[in-house]
Amino acid sequence: MSIGSPDVPDAVRTVCRDLVDALPDELAGQEPREVEPADALGAAWGDPAIELRCGVGTPEGLTKFSECQEINGVGWYVPEEQVADGSADLTLTTIGFEPAVELRIPGELRPPNDALVQLAAPVKNYLEQVEHCV
Repeated sequence: MSIGSPDVPDAVRTVCRDLVDALPDELAGQEPREVEPADALGAAWGDPAIELRCGVGTPEGLTKFSECQEINGVGWYVPEEQVADGSADLTLTTIGFEPAVELRIPGELRPPNDALVQLAAPVKNYLEQVEHCV
């Protein structure tokens, strides 16, 4: 499975590689998938795939007034239209951590709680928290 990696500075690339190396083998009961390129700043699990990418930019629609969903100390932004549609695919992005992480979850694997709980420790251990979820 191809995962696009953002063009990031070497320091961000190093942090993202460390995060990816620390990710769980299984996520929300889904088996890991091979990703391309081999040095991608991300990982994937299951079919349809849950995809994680590190080093992403600020998501479209995120403002200082956007709601932040905090799970085990990690804040996530989810576009309101995806929250409102219980069957929609989700694109969640960390809030307050650098570099940012994006998690894409197929609608049929909702709710994402198990995945977010499992990802909390690696995110907190490898990324810098620069602000808290409000």
